[in-house]
Amino acid sequence: MRKFTKGSEEAEVDLTPMLDIVFIMLIFFIVTASFVKESGIEINKPEDTPASDNPPPPDDEKRAIAFTIDNNNRITHDFRTVDISSVSSIIKKESVERPEAAVVIQPMEGAHTGNVIRIYDAALAVGIPGQKIVVTPKK
Repeated sequence: MRKFTKGSEEAEVDLTPMLDIVFIMLIFFIVTASFVKESGIEINKPEDTPASDNPPPPDDEKRAIAFTIDNNNRITHDFRTVDISSVSSIIKKESVERPEAAVVIQPMEGAHTGNVIRIYDAALAVGIPGQKIVVTPKK
């Protein structure tokens, strides 16, 4: 009698043709793909240069006529303490030398407002237009 035995060989599926087709399709899609550059806003970024660490010196013609008033109501101009009566002559002298210069008044937090107003009025009396007189707090 003959016994039916299973063959030692089992049926296998050959995947090589399927992989070939997948690679051919991949190449086809890559070749036929159209890369579109989308339109948008172009951003101009500043270049990082070592020269930007040191800004250029201010234009001497437009350098401001600056006054600072400290907590003790001392008025300083160009690192010198000045009297309120000499502010008008300082503004007049410097505005002749630099006609484009603005007057900057920097009071500290505890300074009296009266000194700020006196310097402002002195600048107006000399002929500096109100648009060129700036009052900014000193930090």
